[in-house]
Amino acid sequence: MKIVIFGLAISSSWGNGHATLWRGLCKNLTRMGHDIVFYERDVPYYAGARDMSEIPAGRLVLYPSWQAIHLQARDDVRSADAAIVTSYCPDGLVATQLVLEQAVGLRVFYDLDTPVTLARLRAGETVPYIGPRGLRDFDLVLSFTGGPRVFEEFQRGLGARRIEALYGHVDPEVHRPAPSQPHYRADLSYLGTYSQDRQRALETLFVDPARQRQDLRFLIGGAQYPADFPWSRNIYFVRHLPPSEHAAFFASSRLTLNVTRQAMVEMGWCPSGRLFEAAACGAPILSDMWEGIGDFFQPGEEIILAHDEQDTLGAIEIDDSALQSIAKRARERTLDQHSSARRAIELVRLLEGTARPRERQLTNQEEA
Repeated sequence: MKIVIFGLAISSSWGNGHATLWRGLCKNLTRMGHDIVFYERDVPYYAGARDMSEIPAGRLVLYPSWQAIHLQARDDVRSADAAIVTSYCPDGLVATQLVLEQAVGLRVFYDLDTPVTLARLRAGETVPYIGPRGLRDFDLVLSFTGGPRVFEEFQRGLGARRIEALYGHVDPEVHRPAPSQPHYRADLSYLGTYSQDRQRALETLFVDPARQRQDLRFLIGGAQYPADFPWSRNIYFVRHLPPSEHAAFFASSRLTLNVTRQAMVEMGWCPSGRLFEAAACGAPILSDMWEGIGDFFQPGEEIILAHDEQDTLGAIEIDDSALQSIAKRARERTLDQHSSARRAIELVRLLEGTARPRERQLTNQEEA
């Protein structure tokens, strides 16, 4: 198949989780023989931290403005078997219009920010990457988050007809066990872009325990942390880590923390890419709790769950042998069920199982 994607960013992993996910998917899709074209608006804040310049065996189109590539995009959409528009695509509305008007193949919307989308919808706010007709004109809607509420709200609030979950994943060729590095050494680490709606949980599960255990080393890696973040003398900071450094970061952690954004916690069934990345690198994981987490990792066997500061302090006291056994089981499950190769296969099956516009029209005529 030829698959054309209009997305947020694949060329820079700075401050966004979309890039790593698309890199893993596109690599495996091209290996399966599919033709991938990714359209990304070239913006300064990603250009200044670009850590990928091309899609191996695919095509990356970095463009300065929609007007500059409108005709090229039209031709790609017309010749595509599937055209995908994603959440937070800077030109999502005009890309949607192009896909709906010109696509001969499947018209797909992939929401990689489902909890944010639905939270805006419930609040009566505009969703900047979804037009006034919602999602009713797409042949397939993919959601980064699963669970019964997602399907109901996408149908009721946005008119989506066919909705399927396509969860996060990890590329084990990028995220894999690696030698520990002294500068990343930590008794407890946390890797993630700063987010205000994660701050309370991060303070409870990370900052407060760090203050209690001044004898231990705590490490945060990420971007956009404010000057007034409540640091303590034993919390160290590494500004933005590219994916190539994630393995060393996790490998140097005795235990690593996963904190989920509040909207995702409320939605449930919301595994972040970081969760799978840490598991693939062989790091023991401590995570906040949310409904559905047991569908991805077995609590107590493959992951440790924490509700408060005392849970974190207790997890830190678990002996190394037990932590490594938990990490080993989580890595095995991740490679089997949550790899980028597995998700690429799932995506192809979903596309192949969705009626093309012409087929759907003929079916509707026959039923009438």
